[in-house]
Amino acid sequence: MMFLPFNLPLFPLVSLIIAIMIFIPYKRFLSAKQTHHNQPPSPRKLPIIGNLHQLLGSNPHRSIQALTQNLGPLVLIQLGSVPVLVASSAEAAQEILKTHDVIFASRPKLNIIDTLTYGSKTIAFSPYGEYWRQVRSIAVLGVLSSRRVQSFRRVREEETRLMIDQIGENCGSLVDLGELLNSLTNNIVCRVAFGRKFDGMTFSHLLERFVYLLGSFSVGNYIPWLSWVDRLNGLEARTKKTAEELDEILEVVLEEHLIKRRAAEDDVGGGSYESQDLVDVLLDAQKENNQNTNNFTLHRDFVKAAITDIFAAGTDTTFSAMEWAISELIRHPKVMKTLQQEVREIAQGKSMISEDDLENMHYLHAVLKETLRLHTPLPLLISRESTQHVKLMGYDIAAGTQVIINAWAIGRDPSLWEEAEKFRPERFLNSSIDYKGKHFEYLPFGAGRRGCPGIQFAIVIDELALANLVYKYDLALPDDVRGEDLDMSELTGLTLHRKYPLVVVPNPCF
Repeated sequence: MMFLPFNLPLFPLVSLIIAIMIFIPYKRFLSAKQTHHNQPPSPRKLPIIGNLHQLLGSNPHRSIQALTQNLGPLVLIQLGSVPVLVASSAEAAQEILKTHDVIFASRPKLNIIDTLTYGSKTIAFSPYGEYWRQVRSIAVLGVLSSRRVQSFRRVREEETRLMIDQIGENCGSLVDLGELLNSLTNNIVCRVAFGRKFDGMTFSHLLERFVYLLGSFSVGNYIPWLSWVDRLNGLEARTKKTAEELDEILEVVLEEHLIKRRAAEDDVGGGSYESQDLVDVLLDAQKENNQNTNNFTLHRDFVKAAITDIFAAGTDTTFSAMEWAISELIRHPKVMKTLQQEVREIAQGKSMISEDDLENMHYLHAVLKETLRLHTPLPLLISRESTQHVKLMGYDIAAGTQVIINAWAIGRDPSLWEEAEKFRPERFLNSSIDYKGKHFEYLPFGAGRRGCPGIQFAIVIDELALANLVYKYDLALPDDVRGEDLDMSELTGLTLHRKYPLVVVPNPCF
């Protein structure tokens, strides 16, 4: 669950305003006294805005790489009045995420995120401290444990079959595969979290707005005296409206669950794993916590914040990984053929691939790992903030410095990866590198205390859907476009998406 907290397409109005004031004397900015003199190298910056103007465009991970690549693995940039440390090497990432993990385990306070996540009460965005430890423990042990993830196997397999059948009804016709994959992940997460799906596209579109706004740029975070711009350009109003609409839905869901629970008060234990959804689990955890007088009280907002966390992390990043994987397979027909051969040998003619079959699909694992290396879902891991002064690789890093790790750049570092820009799943065969954050050259889910706790939940959805897609269908591009000509342009908000829809023509394999 990991990004640079702004969506730069919202920036033009801000750019205009700042351009007008660019030559206004800003004496305090220019003559600010440095507390620590041995700072990392920095690119040249402008008064007031610092380096913000150099991050224009829809791909800040690429802009940051271009800005910092000639200055070293640690670079200090200035975003408005906020110093931001950028780490672009495996060594620097290890220093931050392992050696000094506690110092860099907190999150900066950001206006938009605060509004959308009930005052930053989610696992992803809450400051490091006792509250975060409590809610993460609940998530890891109660919501995202191996046993809990396994308990929702039937949901994943049922929804995957429905998607495969839907594609089958459109064989030979154009299919927006990205839209189907998005619907798949939304349906799985809705059933897992709420116990039911939502009809129509209203909820899906609301989630899209929610995730988009999580990645939006708020002027007030970086230039506080220009915070009125967020009201002028409508960002503040859009954020409040989205937060209110999502809260209304979550209130309805909570009331539904509370009514059922009150009606079943005599049912000791609250039901089995199979009958409980994640809202039930969270309500149980809230009740148990609040009965323990040694702990602080977890209010209703805790449950709603945890649900938004599950959706933000469990839908957008999961379906985007599948979409990129299929895109790469279409571009590399030899890889597709090798994967289809493995899947067919293990399936042995079954109508569908089950989760039991996935364990032995080693090439499938390699394809997904390579996809996440080249197309890291959160190319810039969620910003951290140093809580005290620290020496990092010989440099002085002041308390309150924001930290960005460019996981996308590390995943394409030619000093770490042979033919780093090429899609080569074979590099992960017989390799010990995994998703768990112990290998700092590979960070699709982050690492350390703030690493994503939902890895297992996401990976099994991706692998099951990919295996069945390539097992059942050959996927061609429309109008006889060759796979190698598929446009792979990126669009970055909260996560790294394809800029253009992935439209394919499916044909049955057998």
